[in-house]
Amino acid sequence: MELLKKNKIATGALCILAIAGLCAYVFQLMGGLGVTGMNNGTSWGLYITMFMLFVGLSAGGLIVASSASVFHIEKFKKVALPAVVLSTVCICVAGLFVLIDLGGVYRIWRIFTGPNFMSPLLWDVCVIVCYLIINILYLYFMCSQKADSKKVAVISRFALPIAILVHSVTAWIFGLQISREGWYSAIMAPIFVASAMDSGLALLLISLVALEKAKLIKLGRDLMASLAGLLATCIAVDAFFIGCEVLTVAYPQTAGGAQLLGEMFSGATAPFFWFEVAAGLIVPFCILVFAKNRQRTGLVMGASVLVVLGVLCKRIWLLFTSFIHPNMAGAPGISSGSSVAAHSSGIDIWSTAGSYAPTPVEILVVLGVISLASLVYLALVSKLIEGGKVAVSTAAASEAQAS
Repeated sequence: MELLKKNKIATGALCILAIAGLCAYVFQLMGGLGVTGMNNGTSWGLYITMFMLFVGLSAGGLIVASSASVFHIEKFKKVALPAVVLSTVCICVAGLFVLIDLGGVYRIWRIFTGPNFMSPLLWDVCVIVCYLIINILYLYFMCSQKADSKKVAVISRFALPIAILVHSVTAWIFGLQISREGWYSAIMAPIFVASAMDSGLALLLISLVALEKAKLIKLGRDLMASLAGLLATCIAVDAFFIGCEVLTVAYPQTAGGAQLLGEMFSGATAPFFWFEVAAGLIVPFCILVFAKNRQRTGLVMGASVLVVLGVLCKRIWLLFTSFIHPNMAGAPGISSGSSVAAHSSGIDIWSTAGSYAPTPVEILVVLGVISLASLVYLALVSKLIEGGKVAVSTAAASEAQAS
């Protein structure tokens, strides 16, 4: 809590945004999802975009912490605790956005009374719960008074496959939908895993540098350079997968593929696609590929921020490009579901193209959730790091002796 007390202005601003977000969410509960920009043509919006983003952001911390025990990377052990805290907060935020997107959140009990085991949505709920449990157990064994390196090592071996699985299942929600040209792809899961690794590592680097400036941890240039080098590798893999997907869609020159690429290259989602390619992939890679740049905190921070923004843009163009031109051959269109259509008749009720823009309610809710998550993260790291230093160092020493 000391960290929050030292930064009273930032803490106050985050509290105000969190309260504003809560008020906006209450307004949404009262008015229904009609107060958002979503409709029958574009049934997923800003909330699901942020869900995809934060599922990915949760990857970096758990992968780094798990690698410290599984692969005996000693230098990663001193940042394992803040890394797991970051992963835990991010996966909680991702789950929260799913609940917010449900609208009638009081119907959540239906998942338990009538689950559809063929639905990737249910698979995602299951793996996210498992992922959260792994994170909580990880924190418990690291921060308990009797820190046990053997238990931490066992949890680490479960954490790595679960981290990969949670991002793969999230990708399958989209990749198994044959009705959407831009989603129906076998490479969707590898793309999600790659972008989760680079965005998660980027956010971890940003948070670690901030904690070092707050004098809660001592990052060091060698560890920062190692994480930045790993980030550069993940960026290259992410770019390769995107290139493979674009080439596969473009080469056959099908009508659906041409329409999809037209929106990505020069249509409604083009600004997000090109920002991700240029600012989210090329520029950060060109910065971090040189060893001397990985030693400079400012360049590493700048590249990390660009990676996170680039992955956010990727989530936007990936989600919305496939909503713009729905597959509806032989049908007059899609019932728009808008308030105007509800009082219309004939062809006026039909929509032939998807359209969406987030409303102030959605934006306030998103800002509120992110602000609340920031407050929780700062409170947890300031409380756990001091209490966990002794436990973690004891566990590390005993593990080193055992190996």
